[in-house]
Amino acid sequence: MRRITISLDDSIAEQFDQLIERRGYENRSEAFRDLLRHHIETERKMTYTALHCVATVSYIYNHHERGLASRLTAAQHDHHDLCVTSTHVHLDHDNCLETIILRGKFKAVSAFADSLIAQSGVRHGNIHIIPVQIDQPLRSRHVHLLPGT
Repeated sequence: MRRITISLDDSIAEQFDQLIERRGYENRSEAFRDLLRHHIETERKMTYTALHCVATVSYIYNHHERGLASRLTAAQHDHHDLCVTSTHVHLDHDNCLETIILRGKFKAVSAFADSLIAQSGVRHGNIHIIPVQIDQPLRSRHVHLLPGT
C-alpha cells in the first residue's frame, strides 16, 4: 500500500470530515479510497473501457397496467443469458417492486437495464452497475468476477 498526502482548504476538509461521520467511516483513508473507487469506476463506465459487469436493476410498476408485467417477463426471458435472478415484491394491491441481478458484457447489460427502466409504466427505476474483470483460475471450471480495487 502506498501512502500519499493531500492538502485541502479548511472548508473542504471540514465537509469531508462531516461526510465521514455521517457515513460511518472509521478514518479519512477509507473514505478517500471509496471516493476514488467511485470516480474510477464511473470513468470506466462512461468510456466503455469496462468489458464486463454485474448489475442490479430495481423498479416499481403497477401490475394492472395493460401487458406491462408480461412485457417485463418476456424481456427477461429474451435476455436469459444476462439475468441471474430476480425478486418480486408486492408493495400494495397495485404496485410491485422487482429487482433483477444481471451479469455479462458491459454494453449488453447496460442496454438491457436501460430498456427495462424505459418501459412505459415503469416508475422509480434505478440501475447500479459494477465493472468487473473475469478471471478463470487454472484447472477450474468456474469463473471469478473480480470488482475493481
